[in-house]
Amino acid sequence: MFRTRLLSGILLIVIALAVLITGGPLLFGVLLLISLIGMSELYKVFGIAKKAPGIVGYIFAVLYYAILYFEPQLPGEKVTWFMMFFMGYLICQMAVLVFSYPKYNTQQIFAAFFGVLYVAVMLSYIYQTRLLEGGVFTVWLVFICSWGCDTCAYCVGMLIGKHKMAPVLSPKKSVEGGIGGILGAALIGVLYALAINHWGNTGVAIVQYAVIGAVGGAISQIGDLAASAIKRYHNIKDYGKLIPGHGGILDRFDSVIFTAPIIYYLAVLL
Repeated sequence: MFRTRLLSGILLIVIALAVLITGGPLLFGVLLLISLIGMSELYKVFGIAKKAPGIVGYIFAVLYYAILYFEPQLPGEKVTWFMMFFMGYLICQMAVLVFSYPKYNTQQIFAAFFGVLYVAVMLSYIYQTRLLEGGVFTVWLVFICSWGCDTCAYCVGMLIGKHKMAPVLSPKKSVEGGIGGILGAALIGVLYALAINHWGNTGVAIVQYAVIGAVGGAISQIGDLAASAIKRYHNIKDYGKLIPGHGGILDRFDSVIFTAPIIYYLAVLL
């Protein structure tokens, strides 16, 4: 099991390197595919993966990515297009509820609407971060904060963890591990800043990367626990089996989903 998980993790890193360094249409296409798979995993939990609410969700996820990709060529303001998108999506999902009544319950309709925002929109910030000036370096903070925090939290928790962070939801996670994950992500952010300043001649501020690492690390833990909470409520172990040893897309990218938009906005603001 450990060997399978390790090999899968190495393969993920190799794919991430190739896709993130290349960027552009390749990154865009991969994120769209990952979003659709992740949405299907979430929709299976609510029994709508191959039903009308889920199909409408997939269509609007593709439409969202199309708006994002062609936004520079679209007339008017960006916020107008995205507000129109979400209003239209809400109306369409409510139309499914109305015209198929009582085939689908409100929880399924709300889950379908939530899936686009939770998976497709949040993950799209990886692409948006890559588009920023210096994004080829900044985008890696998404994964440094999430996966780096997870590793540091696990190690610290195993060594000195005593106080449970969420005893009912996730008994193995400790407060000490959570703090260790945040500090570890901040430290990795500092080391990463030093590395790209040395070899990439970027001139990024080390303190800013430390702050981004700490905040991103804290948020990533919320993302991890949020995904776990959904699974616990519906009595499932994993969202899928796509990634051997890791589960599905949502099992591996649960923290990345929350970290991606935070890194984008912190990079813009700082």
